[in-house]
Amino acid sequence: MGLLQTIGLRKKDVEAQLSPPIMQQTYGAGVYTFGGLYNTNGIPFIDRNLALQCPAVSRCRNLICGVIASIDLELIQKSTGRKLQTPVWLDQPDIRQPRSVTISYTVDSLLLYGVAYWRVTSLFEDDGRPSGFEWVANTRVTVTTDQYGDEVDYYSINGQRVPDSGVGSLITFQSLLPGVLETGGRTIQAALDIQKAASVAAATPMATGFIKNSGADLPEAQISGLLAAWKAARNSRSTAYLTSTLDYQTVGYSPKEMMYNEASQYLATEIARLMNVPAYYISADMNNSMTYQNIIDGRKEFVAYSLQPFISAIENRLSMDDVTRRGNQVRFALDETFLRADTLARLEAIEKMLNLGLIDLEQAQSMEELSPTGLTERPTNAINV
Repeated sequence: MGLLQTIGLRKKDVEAQLSPPIMQQTYGAGVYTFGGLYNTNGIPFIDRNLALQCPAVSRCRNLICGVIASIDLELIQKSTGRKLQTPVWLDQPDIRQPRSVTISYTVDSLLLYGVAYWRVTSLFEDDGRPSGFEWVANTRVTVTTDQYGDEVDYYSINGQRVPDSGVGSLITFQSLLPGVLETGGRTIQAALDIQKAASVAAATPMATGFIKNSGADLPEAQISGLLAAWKAARNSRSTAYLTSTLDYQTVGYSPKEMMYNEASQYLATEIARLMNVPAYYISADMNNSMTYQNIIDGRKEFVAYSLQPFISAIENRLSMDDVTRRGNQVRFALDETFLRADTLARLEAIEKMLNLGLIDLEQAQSMEELSPTGLTERPTNAINV
């Protein structure tokens, strides 16, 4: 026991953290088999867990979700563009976990399902707007529509109807694009089939065939022993020996003739196109036609073509009047984080603005998050002596 605890200046009991929610969606795992389920249009049904077993899908998902989740959210005044004080829920929508986790799985739902759900957990007392949220897995949500299927009557979570407003109600994020599980069933299924075929070929490292006996027929027990010995020997060495009455004949094609590598590479490219990710980001560029571009240009292209639909879906929904006060809007701080230029380029731009009189020295220091000269305010964590 430490000295401070002994004299009673430090609390002895350490409180446990808030229990974080389980984010993994396990619904349907272990039910689907290769080539087993199809919808009414004959398109393979792919659930999330199965789709993420495809490396190209998983890589694209991790790129999109991971990058967006790493960008800070900020509150902006529409009329002036001035950055406002960030509310607590914008820094941490769910008090049980970091903001990046909540945003990552929100983008995951938008990407794969085309819709994401947050449940309201608390409200501000002054205006009744939400002050806390939790992400809800798509597999837990049931939508009940009217008799025509045009309007939503109500939502249910785990079979229990949720309120239409207030604590416990849902806010929905609609994606600008259809969900990948809906549009890419055939492509993802084909990639999984190639992966399965290559796995079978790797598990049986010799061509499929049969042993033909041109002599007297052998008893069943001798045939079983011969086949077992043949398999065991082939797993340890490639050279085989047969008697004059036995002949091994192959059936089908070798893995090289089946072109598993080429097919896998082609399908990885197709998945990159499906998910709007540059093929070279997942090593699936078949033509190797990349041209030189600097890091910032590459990031701008990635944001414009891959990330912007999901960024806009989240920004626009959180900026609506039922969540954010009218006149304010929520924005991802792309320019300050992901698209921020290197130090030399920023300093050159600031120097030109200073020379043109567009900003003063204090504003220039603020742009680089440096304390202005002559600052006399005491730090907030100063100790009064």
